[in-house]
Amino acid sequence: MALFCINRYGGDEEQRDGAEAENRARVLLERLQQQARARQLKKREQAQPEQDGGERAGAGPGGGKRKRNQGSEGRPRAQARGKLEEKQPRSSSEERAGSEEAAGGSTACKRKRENRRKSKAPQERTGTDSEEDTKQQENRSNLKSSKRKKRDEETEAAETRKKEDSERAEGNQSTKDEPSIAASEEEAKPPPSSLVVLGDYDKKPVQKVQPFLPQWLAQPKLVQKRIKDNLVPVGDVPGIHPRLLKKLQMNGIQSFFPVQAEVIPAILQSASNGYLMGQGGYRPKDICVSAPTGSGKTLSFVIPIVQVLLDRVVCQVRALVVLPTKELAQQVSKVFNIYTDGTGLKVVLITGQKSFAKEQEMLVQKKVTGYCSLADIIVATPGRLTDHINQTPGFSLTQLRFLIVDEADRMIDDMHQNCLNQIVKAAFQMENGSGSNTLFQRTKPGPITAASSCYPQIPLQKLLFSATLTQDPEKLQQLNLFQPRLFTSVYSEKKSLGEGAETEQDTKYTLPEGLSQCYVPCDLNSKPLLLLHFMLTMKFSRVLCFTNSREASHRLFLLVQAFGRITVAEFSSRLSPNERQRTMKEFEQGKIQLLISTDATARGIDIKGVNYVINYDAPQFIRTYIHRVGRTARAGEVGVAFSLVLRIQERRFLRMLKDAGIRDVKKHPVKGNSLKPLVQQYEEALCKLEKTVKNERAQKRA
Repeated sequence: MALFCINRYGGDEEQRDGAEAENRARVLLERLQQQARARQLKKREQAQPEQDGGERAGAGPGGGKRKRNQGSEGRPRAQARGKLEEKQPRSSSEERAGSEEAAGGSTACKRKRENRRKSKAPQERTGTDSEEDTKQQENRSNLKSSKRKKRDEETEAAETRKKEDSERAEGNQSTKDEPSIAASEEEAKPPPSSLVVLGDYDKKPVQKVQPFLPQWLAQPKLVQKRIKDNLVPVGDVPGIHPRLLKKLQMNGIQSFFPVQAEVIPAILQSASNGYLMGQGGYRPKDICVSAPTGSGKTLSFVIPIVQVLLDRVVCQVRALVVLPTKELAQQVSKVFNIYTDGTGLKVVLITGQKSFAKEQEMLVQKKVTGYCSLADIIVATPGRLTDHINQTPGFSLTQLRFLIVDEADRMIDDMHQNCLNQIVKAAFQMENGSGSNTLFQRTKPGPITAASSCYPQIPLQKLLFSATLTQDPEKLQQLNLFQPRLFTSVYSEKKSLGEGAETEQDTKYTLPEGLSQCYVPCDLNSKPLLLLHFMLTMKFSRVLCFTNSREASHRLFLLVQAFGRITVAEFSSRLSPNERQRTMKEFEQGKIQLLISTDATARGIDIKGVNYVINYDAPQFIRTYIHRVGRTARAGEVGVAFSLVLRIQERRFLRMLKDAGIRDVKKHPVKGNSLKPLVQQYEEALCKLEKTVKNERAQKRA
């Protein structure tokens, strides 16, 4: 809706227009006055030769004196008339009136000027008679001086003629140019309207809205990115138990990575008064860790949790680790078993690989006095854990001290399962049969009061770990974190451009230091040939190849198998857990050169000896890309990642990497001539693939 303002009465605009008209009239009047003066000078010049002729005639015989007197009398009269004409601006006033009418002067000004002219006329007529008599006497006595003045006036008149001619030429040009200038100004300036639109329509630069982050996100604890340059000896990290130091040395760990050196002391400090209460009796702060893949995040929470629970007396579920995939859960449970060996702590893995009844027997034991827990540390996947919370009798999380969420960004994205909310609800649930005994019972956190401080309460501390931890406060709010602390290796680095100039490179995610990234632009038909070219011509070994779906990975596996000359295997949900474990062992031992997988292996799994990662299908999201290429160059080693990108996808792929702050991706084109030797055998493999696919479909139907 537009707003308008109507000027009903004459205001500032009319005054401005009147002032402009008056200025124009003044300019024209001055020029007309100059023209009138020039005319008067012409008349004088014409009158001077006539006077000279009269003087010569009076000098003849018989009438010299009288003619001289008449000439002398005629001269002052002519001069008096000339002076009176100069004093009386009748012609100039008439020209002024005409010019004012041409310039658009007002009628009131005309009337005033006419009245003044009428009143001045009789006064000037009476004054002329008296002035003529006096001037005649003066001119008689000054005849000699007048001759000299005439000569001077003639010289001045000649100079003024030249000036007037030049001024007239300029005046004619200016008068010709003025109407055109005035017309162009009138065209440029539209006529003033009585309507004025309110509001400013000037274009202003749009300012980019800076995100407002909480203080713990805006000012995190920075962790060094370069692993090899910032190793910390195990003995230099304070607070680690001697028993754990021996086990670290037995496993060949002589120094900690930067993430481990920062996070382990922070968790130990939060539990310095034991696991029953926080430091100073207050609730400990939650901890979030964002570090690249292969930086040692698993060991950074295994060591402090095992050390805090070494002194436990009663077996209760004190630590719960939730992971998105079965393979990652198996990997973490192995690490826990290594460092809890000989301590009496019990670690239970719940992933659905065993029957539900067997897992119940591993978790809870029924006695005469009731149910008792058989696990101190539980490593579980979300779906199986929620089943046990709802269906296993006697399974309790009321004594839970640590809740560890690994790959936290994926867990947040899968919040529709409501797993984390169920865990927290079970942790603050009152046990049945507890009666009035509220000792060590947990209540939901709230304001600290005298009543809440009467009895001790076991705090629940959340530990979040991920290589791609989200910076979205809205998503993190779903976790209900308490005064969290963020440890991150994602920060801007200053790069020198030469001559002391530096620029900051902002990054949203961090990749391993020894990782080299390349992309290969290609067509859809040439993708299988490129993979075979890398394996046979360039002789890649221990290659982990990713596809976007289970069906695509299976078809690619069958194609490479039909081509021959390459030891290949697939890794997807089509295989059973035992087959997956066997395949992973053979790949780590070097028996398999090419492992074709879905994104099941992209999350957190530590596969030893991966030299190359090939993205056969370009990832659709930046997090998927980071977790895929993070399977190589782990723990400070060197690795290479190739992405086969369709030419249609190239622009979107590069923009995705640029938005994430990843700019060191090199283009690696492959010429078509290098693929020609593989074409014939590739076509034969396609025929074999078609037959095998038909046989598989027939078996499914049967």
